[in-house]
Amino acid sequence: MSERTDDLVLVINSGSSSIKYQLLDPESGAVTAAGVVDRIGEDNAGIEHHADGETTERRSAVADHTAGLRLIFDTFAATGHDLTRSGIRAVGHRVVHGGEVFYQPTLIDDDVVAAISDLSSLAPLHNPANVAGIESARELLPDVPQVAVFDTAFFHGLPDAAKTYAIDAKVAAAHGIRKYGFHGTSHEYVSGQVAELLGRDPAQLNQIVFHLGNGASASAIRGGHPTDTTMGLTPLEGLVMGTRSGDLDPGIIAHLVRSAHFDIDQVDKLLNRDSGIKGLSGVNDFRELQRLIDNGDTAAKLAYDVYIHRLRRYLGAYLIDLGGVDAITFTAGVGENSPQVRADALAGLSRFGIEVDPTANTAKGRTARRISPPDAEVAVLVVPTNEELAIARAAHQVAESA
Repeated sequence: MSERTDDLVLVINSGSSSIKYQLLDPESGAVTAAGVVDRIGEDNAGIEHHADGETTERRSAVADHTAGLRLIFDTFAATGHDLTRSGIRAVGHRVVHGGEVFYQPTLIDDDVVAAISDLSSLAPLHNPANVAGIESARELLPDVPQVAVFDTAFFHGLPDAAKTYAIDAKVAAAHGIRKYGFHGTSHEYVSGQVAELLGRDPAQLNQIVFHLGNGASASAIRGGHPTDTTMGLTPLEGLVMGTRSGDLDPGIIAHLVRSAHFDIDQVDKLLNRDSGIKGLSGVNDFRELQRLIDNGDTAAKLAYDVYIHRLRRYLGAYLIDLGGVDAITFTAGVGENSPQVRADALAGLSRFGIEVDPTANTAKGRTARRISPPDAEVAVLVVPTNEELAIARAAHQVAESA
């Protein structure tokens, strides 16, 4: 690799058992290298690294996140790009939960790391892993600015009526219970892309964004600012997801504890890992779900119908919340790649100015595009999300002003 690296940003997304990463130019979005270390803590862990049109794969035990980061750095060096010597401008870290404390991209120091760790009670599956990635990257690149970008930041300023749960106010205040929202980096990036695509001022747009991946969320955005979102205190609330239940009667938890003798860990596993599409059909990959439906599997068809029903319920709620909408956008794995989901979610809504053009909807494409008729009152769009680019730009800006 021969290009300059002093303006490149390394983006790290450190999960509970994996580390995803990209090295990219925050201005152009050009990706120099990208990859993932998976199965951290297992003997068959390894790395898949993409650079210069080639893929490098290695399989070996990776004990922890420090070992995972070292494997990433060793692989960069072995493929011609020593990150410890190349002078990259910044490292941007995806952090899931910022609580009430963090709502801007933040230059990382010891106090910030401690504060992110303290928020682990709100995101026990995510923040500890985020901290592990941060600590490892700081050790390996001690002289490079490191910046935390928070999934919850975009939704920090939700209206009080939207973010407040109707429980005892003192209990809520004591334990930080409010709607925080997640996927904020994606919702902010995609809504900004929509404004550019339509050639409109974001301040003049009412938007609904559906981020539909294995995790799924929707947002209502007025004038560039969110008025509501589906995820809440945790990423469990809202839409039906790959393995998460989304909305349910909270009394179900008490019923399971009393009648089925579930403990809290069993409840957590049920709702986060064994529910949603997987809980209803046995699979959580939408391609596999569609194959089952095509083969006449009634459980798979019910799972799909429940999924669409929840999408439409929130679509209706957000149409009312916004008092009308200018654009509805689909993004992330399912949102970008399932014409059937898009068509079914918006079927029969022409009286509200919402239509999907069948030809445009089913046309193949990886770029942002309009799938509604040109004369439709509401623009329906597919916009690929790029959270890594958004994080890189935020990290670069903070590093430049530090």
